[in-house]
Amino acid sequence: MNNPLNKKLFYGVLLVLALLAPFGLYPVFLMKMLCFALFACAFNLLIGYTGLLSFGHAAFFGGAGYVAGQAIKAWGVPTEIGLILGTLTGALIGLVMGLLAIRRQGIYFTMITLALAQMLFFVALQAPFTGGEDGLQGIPRGKLLGFIDLSSDMTLYYVVLAIAIAGFALIVRTIHSPFGQVLKAIKENEPRAISLGYDVDRYKLLAFVLSAALTGLAGSTKALVLGFETLTDVHWSMSGLVVLMTLVGGLGTIIGPIVGAVIIIMLENKLGDIGNWLANVTHIEWFNTLGDSVTIVTGFIFIVCVLAFRRGIVGEILNLFGKRSASASH
Repeated sequence: MNNPLNKKLFYGVLLVLALLAPFGLYPVFLMKMLCFALFACAFNLLIGYTGLLSFGHAAFFGGAGYVAGQAIKAWGVPTEIGLILGTLTGALIGLVMGLLAIRRQGIYFTMITLALAQMLFFVALQAPFTGGEDGLQGIPRGKLLGFIDLSSDMTLYYVVLAIAIAGFALIVRTIHSPFGQVLKAIKENEPRAISLGYDVDRYKLLAFVLSAALTGLAGSTKALVLGFETLTDVHWSMSGLVVLMTLVGGLGTIIGPIVGAVIIIMLENKLGDIGNWLANVTHIEWFNTLGDSVTIVTGFIFIVCVLAFRRGIVGEILNLFGKRSASASH
């Protein structure tokens, strides 16, 4: 994968598969998967390349979804403006949270982000426009740029795919830029980065805001796709879910969070069907209960990854290829 030609071929194959996917799978399910893949990649930019573990990303994800949904539904703004407002909301919440938390390190940073995110959760619970426990319902898809009708699932899928690709390309460009190299240096050895003259807090804040903005874009897009926004997206468990996606796929790898998001979302949505199929094949009735045990299964996968695949699925594959390349060169 270190060969640029191999990387281009790999990404080309992924693009072709993504373009053909809605002809074989339910487009809304695929769009949800794309939104969470972008969410996981944005989170990975912060933890995987900057070394900051945030438990507050649900605030950006859900907060942006509420603002985008309210803007499109109640304010009547065009769809693209609603998505931009949601993205800016994620960035703004990230800026405020970052200014309060960025000067702390380790568990203190993580707990501050969690506390601030929970404050937003209770705001969403009580605010009149969010719908409380019922959520914000009936978000219209509208028209993109005034003429692209998004009521069709197939049309919206390709719009969401374009958004996800653009977000992913921005993350890749950031990682390989001089700014991204400084972020990696901060993660590896922060005191040394300080001694070299870098304003570490400023770099971490910029990374935090960028991650929050991309998370806001993912949350806004998800609200548009599903047509509603609920408290689930601003709850702390959503922050835990994106941590799980990133760790399962491969922390600090470019493609890993996408793999992790695909696996976790497939388990959440298809585990019941898989269980029913296994029950029919094996005639073991217990498999029929798998659909009610999603959290147990995902928790088991997390434990297995922590104990046996510390680098995540993609990380372990890349490490295996690296060892083979090293042995072949000798």
